[in-house]
Amino acid sequence: MNKARGFLNEFREFAVKGNMMDLAVGVIIGAAFGKIIDSLVKDIVMPVISFILGGEVDFTNQFTVLRTPEGFTGPETLEALNAAGAVVLSWGNFLTILINFILLAFVVFCMVKMINRMRATVAKAEAAEAVPEPTPEDVLLLREIRDSLKK
Repeated sequence: MNKARGFLNEFREFAVKGNMMDLAVGVIIGAAFGKIIDSLVKDIVMPVISFILGGEVDFTNQFTVLRTPEGFTGPETLEALNAAGAVVLSWGNFLTILINFILLAFVVFCMVKMINRMRATVAKAEAAEAVPEPTPEDVLLLREIRDSLKK
């Protein structure tokens, strides 16, 4: 009983900590960001690729029928075959999702590189501000003369 109470207290501390809240905010923003990236890929990148390739780059309706149910007479579309209980290898849908993932990963990679470059620029500027300018040689010489005269 004591172990269970200790476990629950430990879980409560974990759930209420700032790290857990930061993670929750990150997941929510990540989900919204994922939708933005999906739209970017679907509505902007894929049409450009389709235009360049001269056709539609949507493989979602590409499939291979492994087994058709007996007595199936409907149209051989993916939806009709799935509804009839056919065994269908939907390789086109997987390929489309894979292409979208690669494009999404590339966009996220480019954004992370851009953010890291901006951070490096800001850090470089802050470091430049923090380092005092070296004292000019004439001022150093005048200080030496002053110190010599004081002696």
